[in-house]
Amino acid sequence: MNQLEQLRQLTVVVADSGDIDAVRQLQPTDATTNPSLILQAGMQPQYQHLLVNALQQHRSDISAACEQVTVNVGAEILRHIPGRVSTEIDAHLSFNTAASVDSALRIIERYQAAGVPAERVLIKLAATWQGIRAAAQLEQQGIHCNLTLLFSLTQAKACADAGVTLISPFVGRILDWYKQQQPEQDFSGENDPGVQSVKRIYQYYKQHGIATVVMAASFRNVEQIRQLAGCDLLTIAPNLLQQLAADTAPLPPALQKPATRAVNTPAALGEADFLWQLNEDAMVSDKLAGGIRQFAADQRKLAQLLSSISCQ
Repeated sequence: MNQLEQLRQLTVVVADSGDIDAVRQLQPTDATTNPSLILQAGMQPQYQHLLVNALQQHRSDISAACEQVTVNVGAEILRHIPGRVSTEIDAHLSFNTAASVDSALRIIERYQAAGVPAERVLIKLAATWQGIRAAAQLEQQGIHCNLTLLFSLTQAKACADAGVTLISPFVGRILDWYKQQQPEQDFSGENDPGVQSVKRIYQYYKQHGIATVVMAASFRNVEQIRQLAGCDLLTIAPNLLQQLAADTAPLPPALQKPATRAVNTPAALGEADFLWQLNEDAMVSDKLAGGIRQFAADQRKLAQLLSSISCQ
């Protein structure tokens, strides 16, 4: 078997892409999208009809049309996978709990109007305090959530307290930060700080019997993926999936559940402690804020793209 086939025996493989053709070819179980991936898809000629359809439904409201595009792409992806798709709310809402909940409910309604049941959708929200609180409300309403832009055990603990379905700890962006700060350091293999972060989160969740599942994300190379084989899920870009499929070397499990569980239930993390711990970690503060800015910028570009089409 190639390494992709071996990986599928250890981990649920998820495609990190808005490219419907790539999803169709690679046949992952699930798929994830974000504003940057939606923008990339929207700029491809073969997906223009998904933008036109959104504008036909919401020509006088570009914001609603942007939301509809994410649903159109997600619904099309779901035609080619057996599992779920993650659809992200507008990054501009990352610090507004009520608006995040409202957006999530609208997205679910749009999916249902397209014939997609809510259980096939994960709502993606940034792992800010407000985003986590929104996820807690949504989970209570039976809407499952994927907390993204997650760079620390602190964020993971707060997500577990909120009862979210799934978290997406980022690997590559953590590595990017440390390489910039310490360019002379060897961060290969097990020394990769992004890999180490996911391993800490995974072990903490399993030791405490936490139901929230871990889907590592944001990979820069296949070695990071190999180092996390055995994680609950891995969401991987198409080019890295193709590299795994071309390699037939053995792929042993790298993550395993601990033999024993912790006796004590950890205390819930309050807002003040959450914010302080994020403030004390420069990497987390930088990457969370930067990720939100990047997604918000790509959301604005998508709105501009839709506006240009509507004027044609």
